[in-house]
Amino acid sequence: MQRMGMVIGIKPEKIAEYKELHANCWPEILKGIEESNIRNYSIWLHEGEQRLFGYWEYHGDDFAADMQKMADDPITKKWWAVCKPCQAPLETRKEGEHWSMMEEVFYHDPS
Repeated sequence: MQRMGMVIGIKPEKIAEYKELHANCWPEILKGIEESNIRNYSIWLHEGEQRLFGYWEYHGDDFAADMQKMADDPITKKWWAVCKPCQAPLETRKEGEHWSMMEEVFYHDPS
């Protein structure tokens, strides 16, 4: 299992819309996330800084292939077309990134 985090900006005038979209996430999107070997996926909002933070745990063997499968899905493409206008990618993101991937610098599991 691999823990992964990502960050992106959000347009202030789109915050309510983005919250509503995710409060009513399409079932096909949830199924696609699960089929891509992603578990414990959550998105957090820091409204003051206009930032979204996403976290998930990847349980597959080929992250690139699973993400490509998700990206090729027609329903996912429609979902992203609805969500992307709400988002403001960071200027410092790497080439090819929409959300900026983050480096894990600390983890504690007392179990």
